[in-house]
Amino acid sequence: MFTGIIEEIGTIRGIKRGNRSVVLEVQAKKVLEDLHVGDSIATNGVCLTVTSFANGSFCADVMPETMSRSNLGELHVGDRVNLERALTLNRRLGGHIVSGHVDGVGKIVGREKDENAVWIMISAPAELLRYIVDKGSITIDGISLTVVAVTDTGFTVSIIPHTQDETTLVKKKIGDVVNLENDVIAKYVEKLMRPAAPAESKGGLTLDFLLANGF
Repeated sequence: MFTGIIEEIGTIRGIKRGNRSVVLEVQAKKVLEDLHVGDSIATNGVCLTVTSFANGSFCADVMPETMSRSNLGELHVGDRVNLERALTLNRRLGGHIVSGHVDGVGKIVGREKDENAVWIMISAPAELLRYIVDKGSITIDGISLTVVAVTDTGFTVSIIPHTQDETTLVKKKIGDVVNLENDVIAKYVEKLMRPAAPAESKGGLTLDFLLANGF
């Protein structure tokens, strides 16, 4: 579990590619403090498990399912990524509840300077937009952000100076792909509001059976 508050920006030091998977080596500093094999680090918003670490970097496997849902397959050596260690119970929840399980990707389609803020417009598929609401929370490349506008094809966020300095988002270009994780609460509410499936008949005499047979 994460908060969406980025701790540092790491750099891709190495990539070992399989057919549909990769092993990433990420250069970092702060997230390596008190690190253990098996710990979780959100990398561009994707929860990755540390398999080894040494000499100022950590390694993690990226499986095919993650490759298909995120932008990690587009990374190259030298690219910078947002990093956050898993939440501990003695930390303030400064962002919102983030699982690190990316739902899909969006694409940056516009940006606009507004005094000290930068507006970022992102297109997203309908299956993700259904969970995105005005003034709700969204995770973009691991960053907890507030949605300021939603349309039929995308949404807009506003980036304050601190977030501009501490994350990679404003350094991205028009057309770049970003990881999106919807608010997990919305997904659970939707599931709970669906009508329950009818229970399977266990056989035996029922009122419907008796009526259908003239009793």
